[in-house]
Amino acid sequence: MREVLVDFITTLDGYASGEGWPGFWGLEGPEYLAWLSSQPEVSYLMGANTYRLMSGFAAGEVPPGQEEFSEEEAGSLDQLTKAPKYVFSNTLEEPLAWANSTLVRGDAVEAVRAMKAEGEGILGTLGSLTLARSLLVGGVVDRFRVVMFPVITGATGEERIYDGYPDVALEMTDHATFDGGIQLVEYRPRVLDRPPLATS
Repeated sequence: MREVLVDFITTLDGYASGEGWPGFWGLEGPEYLAWLSSQPEVSYLMGANTYRLMSGFAAGEVPPGQEEFSEEEAGSLDQLTKAPKYVFSNTLEEPLAWANSTLVRGDAVEAVRAMKAEGEGILGTLGSLTLARSLLVGGVVDRFRVVMFPVITGATGEERIYDGYPDVALEMTDHATFDGGIQLVEYRPRVLDRPPLATS
């Protein structure tokens, strides 16, 4: 059976990106990049907005304020292009231009539940905050991983990750520190009906 991994890269204060900041907030180091390159292959799950953004990057569109992709960013985009990608959208139309992308319509939770039962390997989210939240609430997430970069973007942060989330208990299954400041934590999540001290 496949595992579903929600995988976020964040600032310490829980933002997915920040205006004026480069990819990885410019803080990726050799230990973190080596860990990234050692990860097993993933079939990616994403929503329409992430697909539009990432497929644009793969086609050569560079983020505002950036003249070109770094070598590491270009390598990541190449890996993403080669990987299987499932795009959940009722607005995009086939055929999808980005190689190895499959359009999935309808209920994302039920679709992922069916995909989990097929074969082996990892189904991992890529960005797609709304999709990741839906999969967590729907009870299909096996692993919840966050890599926190040592920066707070209180003034410029964009895309607050945990807004709209339910209460979730997290059982730690892995952790690591890279390059003296990048912190990885991985958990087994359990959505709570109510917090421990709630009376009803």
